[in-house]
This record gives sequence, structure tokens and C-alpha cells, in this order.
Amino acid sequence: MTFKTTILPSNHSFEIKGEETILDGALAHGYTLPHSCRNGACGVCKGKILSGSVDYGDYQGYALTEEEKTAGLALFCRAKPKSDLVIESQEVVTGSEVQVKTLPCRVQKMEKVADDVMVLYLKLPTNEYLQFVAGQYIDILQKEGKPRSFSLANAPHDDEFLQLHVRNIAGGTFTNHVFNEMKERDILRIKGPLGTFFLREDSTKPIIFIASGTGFAPVKAIIEHAIYIGLKRPMHFYWGVRKQADFYMLDEIKKWESHGIKFTPVVSDETWSGRTGFVHQAVVDDYDDLSGYQVYACGAPVVVGAAHGDLTGKRRLPNEEFFSDAFTFVPKS
Repeated sequence: MTFKTTILPSNHSFEIKGEETILDGALAHGYTLPHSCRNGACGVCKGKILSGSVDYGDYQGYALTEEEKTAGLALFCRAKPKSDLVIESQEVVTGSEVQVKTLPCRVQKMEKVADDVMVLYLKLPTNEYLQFVAGQYIDILQKEGKPRSFSLANAPHDDEFLQLHVRNIAGGTFTNHVFNEMKERDILRIKGPLGTFFLREDSTKPIIFIASGTGFAPVKAIIEHAIYIGLKRPMHFYWGVRKQADFYMLDEIKKWESHGIKFTPVVSDETWSGRTGFVHQAVVDDYDDLSGYQVYACGAPVVVGAAHGDLTGKRRLPNEEFFSDAFTFVPKS
């Protein structure tokens, strides 16, 4: 049996199965409610039942008191519907609303997807959960030296592992460690989520994504999130690399194309049958007027800076509709 659940004040509604928790039902439909432990212990997901009835499930008594239950509160990570519901909860729609945590994690899997790109799959402890918005990044904390920042390449609904795309950079102590010393089951400490590079879902404008190199990672997360929530806005993804061999996960991009997302690969340093040159120049060449668009750009600072200058200057993109995350190399320390 399914029940209708409506979230106030957003007025978002979704169908939920009787055996699903309110939180799981909301996440399955792309609505992110505040949460953390997901086992009835932390109280972060606590919200109000305005109408309808629920099975409160198993939880720690200190996380939800009898007085709170009498006042209509429930833990949405444990509560299951017994009827149609109207609940009160703020939805997480911006990075500033997400709790930043410092957590340990295990390197579950390492996959070399290109000559100089390693994909790390990180597993959090069983009783921990990292709530984030697609496009944000985490810091890898080191005993010595500055933290190293990497974008999360997985969307929030696909959270079994945290996925990072690490490029092997000459002189980079951490990246050298990843490629030459790191082993599966190693333990890392992370802090996050961080950053404001995320999809502005309240807009109806067409979207252009621009990525250089492993700037692909947060764009991947955002596109997969957009597909998951059924976003119908036109989307065009431009990905620039130095040589053809630098492209990776192309099978994933083929899946995106089946959802109507355009893909334009651009190679800068070798001759091939496709587009060549600077990735942002391909956008300039393809679009005469971007006054009604949003652009999300990620990658090397020089690429992001050039894209911003040319698209806002030559193609009339509104400055406030350019969103970016520039990857800055942290020198050896």
C-alpha cells in the first residue's frame, strides 16, 4: 500500500510505500530532508507530523522524547506512514544548509580509469552518513601538510561510496601517494561537504556544463542528480581534455545522452575527428546568445576564468548565472 506525503512549507508531494521510512521515501523522489545517522540516534531528521499517523519505529529514547511525540514530532529516518501524511520539514537545497563533518573512511576500491586519473571509492563507517548536495567537495585531512580538496563525483542518491577522481599531478605529495603507495582498505580522514557549486533547481533556464580534465567529477554528480529528479531543462555538456585517452567513463555519458543531454567532447593537444581547441571556445562558437542560460564550469582556474570572461562578455551570459568551481593545485608542503 502507498500513501501520499506532502512536505511543508515547500508543498512537495510524493508517494511512499508503507514499509518505507519517510526519509527514504523523500530521498527516493529527490527531496533531501535533514538527516545524519539514519538509525534513530542523532535527532537531526526530527520533524513534525501535521496530519496523518505513523509507526514511529525503533529509536533511541533520548533522540525523541514522549513529550515531543505528544507535540507531533517524529524521527523521519525511522517513522513509517500508516496513512496519507502532511509533514513539516525544511528541505536541504543549498550547500549552506548541510552539516559539515569530520569523519574517517576506508578506501574500498581504487580504479585507474586513465593514465593519470584514479577513481577512489570511499566507504564511511556503518553508523555514519555524509549528507551533501551534488557538486560539493570534501577535504582529505593529512597528518602533515594542507588538506587536499576533491569534488564528490557521485550524486546524493547514490551514496554507498563517496567517489573521488584524483589526477596524478607532478610534485603533488598526496596524488603521488594515491598512485604509488595507497592501498585498498587504507583509512583516510575527511571533512565536508564544502562548497557552493551545486544545481540551482529553482530555475527553468537551459544549462551548459563546462568541464576540463577531472572537473568532470562534480559535473557528473550534478547531471546524475538532475536525471534522478527528472529535471526537464535542456542540458549540454562540454568536456575538454588534452588528448583522447584522457576521456573516461564514456559509457556513463552515453546513458546521459539517452536522457536527451547533449555531449560535446573537445581535445586541445592532438588531432582527432572531433572538436579541438579550448573547451570554452566551443561554447562560444555554438551559442550566439546566452542571456537566457545558466552555465556551470569546473576545472583548471585558467579554463574557468576564460569561460567566465568570454561567455559573459561575448555571449551576454548574466554574471549571476555563471557558477564555478576552479581546481587549484596545492603545491608540495
